[in-house]
Amino acid sequence: MIVFNIWSVLQWYLRPFIKWFLRKTTRLCELQRICYGDRVGSERTRNVEKSLMMSRTRDVKEVVSYLDGTVLQRRFIRCHFREILDPSVAIILRVKKINPKLHVSFIVSFRRCLEQIWSYRSLIDEVEELRRTQFDSNNDEHEQMLLNLWSLLVPDSPLEGRVSKQWQHIGFQGDDPKTDFRGMGLLGLENLLFFATNYLQVSRHVLSHSLHPTYGYTYAIVGINITSMAYYLLKDGSAKTYMFNAKQSLPNINLFHKFYCYLFYEFDKMWIESKPQNIMEFSMIFKKFENAVRMELADPASVFRINIEVDNI
Repeated sequence: MIVFNIWSVLQWYLRPFIKWFLRKTTRLCELQRICYGDRVGSERTRNVEKSLMMSRTRDVKEVVSYLDGTVLQRRFIRCHFREILDPSVAIILRVKKINPKLHVSFIVSFRRCLEQIWSYRSLIDEVEELRRTQFDSNNDEHEQMLLNLWSLLVPDSPLEGRVSKQWQHIGFQGDDPKTDFRGMGLLGLENLLFFATNYLQVSRHVLSHSLHPTYGYTYAIVGINITSMAYYLLKDGSAKTYMFNAKQSLPNINLFHKFYCYLFYEFDKMWIESKPQNIMEFSMIFKKFENAVRMELADPASVFRINIEVDNI
């Protein structure tokens, strides 16, 4: 730890000299070297973010502060990108003395990085708001979401009542599921519902595993634990690898839900492969799973996809 702290201090003081030397020898600023040299996706975007956050230039700091402000104002959305990003990019080009006519590809790459970085920050705010929103049984929309979850997962067994022991069939602890959403709020329900809606056969397959007489587990409660895991991976920045490597979309709530679906599916696979003696092994296996996911996310080249395998156990 002491060695790491000394190295961090050295980096802070040596950084301007290293940047000056590389600028003189390559005729490119740090942002250009990143956008031209780093692999597109997580590697490039993370390094652009690091460069901007560590900059000591007043104008760069003001651009970062301005972009953070648009997130707080809930304005960092696609329809506002031109009015927000065009002046921000222009300031960076001026400060870094980059000729826009000679470096068109840099502008495209750098702009994409800005879109990803601040879309991720916007997503954190959106996810946090959902987590803080408690399930309200007096809210018709919340109630309908819960009933939709049941009808998707167990279409052949109508609910006998809103409060019923039947909820335990899909892994809730008691007769009324609302009490299980306290920790993750509406986010937990939205995750479960997205999985069942967009990956119907997969979610039912996972549910069938949870009902296994030997290896069974509480489907909904485990799902809410997966929500908690996905939430903290997002908050601490680990999920940037997944989000920034998604080529077709910027970080958004649907991408977060898809990340959750991947995690739930992969946890179910690990659980079944582990052949647990009973549910008491859950904490150990869950921690093992989280460590494996974090190791994979530590590789900036990682791309997560649900690879469906139907098995018989």
